[in-house]
Amino acid sequence: MNIRLYNALILTMKDDNIIKGEIWVCGERIIYVGDGTDTDKVYRSLKLSSILWDREIDCCGNLLMPGFKDAHTHSGMTLLRSYADDLPLDDWLNKQVFPVEAKLDGEMIYHLTKLAILEYLTGGITAIFDMYLTPETIAQACIDMGMRCVQVGAVNNFSQSVDMVEEMFKKLNNSHNLISYILGFHAEYTCSKELLQEIAGLSRKYKAPVYAHISETAKEVEECKKRYGMTPPVFLDSLGMFTFGGGGYHCVHMEEADIDLFQRKRLNVVTNPASNMKLASGIAPISQYLKREINVAIGTDGPASNNCLDMFKEMFLVTALAKIRENDASAVDAWEALKMATVNGSRAMYLPDTDVLEAGKLADIIMIDLQKPNMQPVNNIPKNIVYSAGSQNVKMTMINGRILYENGRFADFIDEQAIYSKANEIKESIC
Repeated sequence: MNIRLYNALILTMKDDNIIKGEIWVCGERIIYVGDGTDTDKVYRSLKLSSILWDREIDCCGNLLMPGFKDAHTHSGMTLLRSYADDLPLDDWLNKQVFPVEAKLDGEMIYHLTKLAILEYLTGGITAIFDMYLTPETIAQACIDMGMRCVQVGAVNNFSQSVDMVEEMFKKLNNSHNLISYILGFHAEYTCSKELLQEIAGLSRKYKAPVYAHISETAKEVEECKKRYGMTPPVFLDSLGMFTFGGGGYHCVHMEEADIDLFQRKRLNVVTNPASNMKLASGIAPISQYLKREINVAIGTDGPASNNCLDMFKEMFLVTALAKIRENDASAVDAWEALKMATVNGSRAMYLPDTDVLEAGKLADIIMIDLQKPNMQPVNNIPKNIVYSAGSQNVKMTMINGRILYENGRFADFIDEQAIYSKANEIKESIC
């Protein structure tokens, strides 16, 4: 479709300047971002005298910006939302989560992923970095719903296999323009050394980055040091795991040598503040990462440990918790948090065409409603998004040039009531 979005304020995320103008979308790409006075060059480049618009949308002075990137999530865990709360991490994971997950099949995870996607769309999330059990049905759910999805391997001692990770890496990459796959494993503490060496071997074979849960809890770090005499990041690096990049989810309990490693290898940190608070895992040293110019992205984690898939909440918590940790109200400026949720997420997910709004980039765009009490008066829009806004301010979510959510309604092909019904049917059969 050809869509013109006009009478808008635009935050491209190339910097924090707000421009008044319009965005043109043709197919899956942006072809113009500007104030509307220089559009003749677009017509000349296309050798057209005009463009036939399928839709022209008056944005009424609301804000267009890149969509949020949820850089760590487990979408299929919607089944476990509010099922096993208020427990220590070990009991939550081993006594509650793993036993239920053992009963899930690919079709169930397909439907549970679709439920998560509804929530992503209402919150302005246009790409997810998903780690869960059945990659092919997850990919199909995302294709069917129009969601951009990067998946990561979740192999451990009792789920998936290295052969499966390799198969998915070869099969899902370049299979669909919304889908990609990155090598990964669950965590050091759920994988044997032999298994980890096999994953590192895959990384060398394909010259590919690797991701995993890393240093989420103090207990995890201490147990790794007892097993191998090293912290998780240093141990994994000793196996050659990070030769071609990647990074870690959580990264809460990182020692100086770990941070040095992430800086030296240009690894990515994906922080998950709400989940880390809820499971009492701790507060990640975000200020230290930023000082070392380590790329920090934000994820919600899964809906069992959060329990909502809300990047507005995560942005607020990233900056607020950093201020508490550092005892410094200037720690982690709101602009940095907004970059983490957009530009930095694109980098961490290896999605370079989704980072900012400019001609040639993919049309993953959201509209933020500024005509709400929580966004007035208009003093500083980027800071207002982090400190004041919420999902109620998302007026539109566009992915790949396709509007999937607008003015409180999903696209016509999305039957949310059927998705809710199926999720509750699965819950009744398992929980």
